[in-house]
Parts: sequence; C-alpha cells; structure tokens
Amino acid sequence: MRARHGTRAAALLFTLGLAASACGSDGDSTSTTDSDSASSEATTATTEGGVTTEASTATSAAGGAVDLSKVCPASIVIQTDWFPESEHGALFQMLGDDYKIDADQKVVTGSLTAGGKDTGVDIEIRAGGPAIGDGNVESVMYTDDDIMLGYATTDGQILTSDKTPLLSVVAPLELNPQIIYWDPETYPDVKTLADLGTKNITINVFPGGTFTEVFVAQGIWKEGQIDPSYRGAPDRFVAEGNIAQQGFASAEPWIYKNQVTEYGKDLAFQLLNDAGFPVYSQTLAIRPDRLEELTPCLTELVPVVQQATVDFYADPKAANAKIVETVKAYDTFWTYPAELADFSVAKQLELKLAGNGPDSTVGNFDTTRVQEVIDALTTAKMDFPASMTPDKLVTNEFIDTSIGFGQA
Repeated sequence: MRARHGTRAAALLFTLGLAASACGSDGDSTSTTDSDSASSEATTATTEGGVTTEASTATSAAGGAVDLSKVCPASIVIQTDWFPESEHGALFQMLGDDYKIDADQKVVTGSLTAGGKDTGVDIEIRAGGPAIGDGNVESVMYTDDDIMLGYATTDGQILTSDKTPLLSVVAPLELNPQIIYWDPETYPDVKTLADLGTKNITINVFPGGTFTEVFVAQGIWKEGQIDPSYRGAPDRFVAEGNIAQQGFASAEPWIYKNQVTEYGKDLAFQLLNDAGFPVYSQTLAIRPDRLEELTPCLTELVPVVQQATVDFYADPKAANAKIVETVKAYDTFWTYPAELADFSVAKQLELKLAGNGPDSTVGNFDTTRVQEVIDALTTAKMDFPASMTPDKLVTNEFIDTSIGFGQA
C-alpha cells in the first residue's frame, strides 16, 4: 500500500496478480480524462492530450562544472517519502552512472553529477514509506544526522513544527500531484471536487489526510460523505463504481486504464491544488537547527537541483531507466514499469505539476501560497502554533532565479 503521511498519504497496491504504483492545471480547468499514449522525447515532453512542453531551452549558471567537495558533506543523503518514481526524477538526474543499489537497505548511491559532470561528492537516495517502517520523514531526520535533506509537504511541516520542524529549500515539483478521481461515465456532470460535495458522493480516502478536514471546513465537502477506509486496492472502486477515491494524477489514470483490467478506461479527476489546497509537495527540506552549518553547501547545491529538475523533464530517459531498475532491484510489492514512468513525466508536464512558479524560476516558493495553506489549516482548527509564518517553513535564500523552464 502506498500510504504516505500528511498530504502524501495516498496510493495504489494491486492485489489482483500485480503490484503497481500509485502515487491542475493552470486556472480553473479541473477535470480531465486520459488516453494510453505518453512520450518522453529528448527535447520535449508531449502529453497524451497533444500538448507539447518545451523544456530543453533552459540554461543557467549551474550548467558548468560544479565542485561541491569543499562546502558539502562527502555524501549528500536524501530521505524520500516512498519508493523511487518519476516524481523523484531530479534526484536520479543527479545520480552518476557509477551508482550502486543496496536492495537490502533500499538505498541507491553514486557520484552526484551536475550536467553529467562529477561534483566531487556522492548522493545517497533513501527510499521512504515501508522502507522506513512507514514513519514520517521528519521524524527520521531528527534521529539520523547523516540525512541532510528530506521530503516535506507544507501541511506536514506546519503540523509537526512544534516537535520536528523542517525548512524547505527547493521545490522540484511545482504542484502537488494528488487528486480525487471518479468514473466519468457514472458521473458525467461532475467536474470538480465541489461537485462531489454537492451530489453527496462518497469519497474514499486514507485515514488522517489533512485535506479532508480543510475541505469540510471550507464547505466543499460534508463530513458524512468522507470514508477514511481506503487501503490502496482498486477492488471497491471497480465493484461499486459510484464512489470517488484518492490518488495521484501522475499514476492512477494510467494504472486504471492499463493495469486494472476490470476497469480499463479513463478516469476523471481534479487536483487537490485546484480545489483550494495549494500545498507544496515533495520539497527538499533541512532541519532549521542546521541552517547555519549547511548554508555554504546549500548555496552551491540548490542551483544544481534546480538545473537537474529542468534537465530531467527535457530528457527523462536515463533517469527514468535508473528509477525503474532500482525499483526492480528492491523487489518489493511496489512495481514501476517503464510505461508508467513515461506517462508520469508527460502528465506532470501537461498539468504543470513540474515547471516554473508564477515567475520564470523553477524550484522557488510563493510565500503567499504558503500563507494560504496556513490560513486553510487555521480555518479547519488544526493544532499548530499560532505564530506560524511562511518564513518558518520555506526559504528562497539559495534559489538561482536564472534557472527555469524556458530560460535562455
């Protein structure tokens, strides 16, 4: 089961003879359907909807040789929130070809590269979820000082800030991939999550999700229509046909059409982001008590991560191959076929899950958006310090504003 804490607590585990993955567009477009095809070409990514996103034109100061050995630890250890997937593409883009996979520890290690050139340090990418006993990334970071960076989400940071605070330094993903999906043939008039609320449709989710409390507080959903009994299998959604369910735009649409043979058709969905829950997801965060210590390294490393993000989406083939190989070597219930990896990249680009923020920079944070999340959790009467402000959660101090999709 791909059960993640905070806003990443969603997934799909297939028990019907396979174990498969699970994990807004701009403006007000909210519901969409998907077809089979997705491609990841060397210089463009073309979505199955026919939208082509230019990504290969990006250049930056980070494109040259970078030496991290004088300012960074010998190994940059990154704790992720799940097994490898294409949302982790920037990390695997930095992973050199000398990488080694430790299937027992669920860790992959190799030279950290920038633009294909060795930076003088290693990168260690650790799997999360079941690999860390389904524990929170932030908790692991506070018990293992070897971890420099860990995956974080805005709401999770807020709600754990009193005990295990994290400070996000770069956001490889612009938008959270999480969705609620439904069968468009059963509900042709449902286009948004608010429509699900109006029609009082049962919404099957993992227990403990922050967004459900927010949407109830905002009046989008009624508390009685939320069923927190989801465990990751598709059987109930397929059998009943009239419920909505939690998932990821970068996974479930492909899985339900191509691997869940009992369903085998398109899904309709809306991003949680587009419904009013604009958290940053899978950011790279540090412990704030280590900020001074890590500042020299982050000053050099964060632009490398930004450029790796752009480079991955321009040409994801090599990094995706590493992701697929690593998942196979780990040999768990979690599987990640190459076709799904290709679909994920294309879908991320189509929906602008990956891309620049409101400016021309990739990886930076919009503090107004962070404040919106703080306000939403306040409206939902969730428990966190009243003194919470965006600067306690995110920083753009290390961002190179010259690096972005479409930069020339």
